[in-house]
Amino acid sequence: MKRILIATALALALGFAAAGASAQYTGPSAVPVMTVKALQADGKDDQHAVLRGKIVSSVGDERYLFSDGTGQMKVKIKARLWPAQKPVDAQTTVELVGEYDKKLIGESHFDVKEIRLQ
Repeated sequence: MKRILIATALALALGFAAAGASAQYTGPSAVPVMTVKALQADGKDDQHAVLRGKIVSSVGDERYLFSDGTGQMKVKIKARLWPAQKPVDAQTTVELVGEYDKKLIGESHFDVKEIRLQ
């Protein structure tokens, strides 16, 4: 009987943990929505930002070309971040949440932490 109670408690705890892991916050954020032009001109290394626009092409190795109408920037998106519920193409408007990786030498890019479909 004791084993059954422990197993049940463990199953419930794991179930609640899994349910919490899939929840997402959708309210307001202190991280600003920025344009590519503004981020490239004034952005600091490791600055958190949100970009809104379209992923226009793949350039290989988890890197994509992103455009928001003010400019274009390479973004790095890990495979696990792509939304499973809907495919993303060059016509899909997205919000990319992440950090600006500003390079002194070489090409700067935006390191994506989350993709939101619009």
